[in-house]
Amino acid sequence: MQTESTAEQLKKEFQMTLSKLGHEIRNPIALIVSELQLMASSHPEICTWQGWDSLTDNLDYVRELLNQISDFSHAGTISPIPTNPTDFLRQVLSSEKHTLDYLGITLESHLEEISSPVFIDRIKMRQALLNLIRNSCEAIDHPKGRITACLRKNDNGICISISDNGCGMTQDQLQHVWTPFVTYKPEGTGLGLTVVQEIVLAHHGHITLTSTPGQGSAFHIFLDDTEVLPV
Repeated sequence: MQTESTAEQLKKEFQMTLSKLGHEIRNPIALIVSELQLMASSHPEICTWQGWDSLTDNLDYVRELLNQISDFSHAGTISPIPTNPTDFLRQVLSSEKHTLDYLGITLESHLEEISSPVFIDRIKMRQALLNLIRNSCEAIDHPKGRITACLRKNDNGICISISDNGCGMTQDQLQHVWTPFVTYKPEGTGLGLTVVQEIVLAHHGHITLTSTPGQGSAFHIFLDDTEVLPV
């Protein structure tokens, strides 16, 4: 018990340090972006410089990383309310349908009608699900992409599954998938799935992952239907 308490304290201190660091970096980055916008407005010819796009792309990456750091730092703070899981998941999937259609990815849903509510932070859980869908999109590199979302009742609550027929992961990748800042994507931050895990843990739930190289991955979120006290 003492070891778990120490590990939890170290994690909180790590998240607090990241939050402070992200805050300190965000301000000068915002100033740099503003100055570059002013330069582009005053001297539009600079936008034709071959290094301009690379510069702005790198700044966009830094801002995305800062956003991911902020998400990670606050993932454990939730405000759960009773929510119908079927209606909630249907709304989340509906909001992503247009984007997936644009990417040429088929979205399948198999949602069990569940009338009993679960206690979730709707904003944080939506963020977790969107991160999983985004991860699936990035794993699909062929024209017959498919993402499947499932909701079912289990003994202690509900299970939400997001699966895809993307590139899948190796055993080595699976061992490090929840580790902060470890990524196997060229432009990944290594925090997306860590944020998902933190959000699920804050709901006193757990998440599992199965994956096969060349066939795809499947994430399963298990949540109890008992009330979750705010963290």
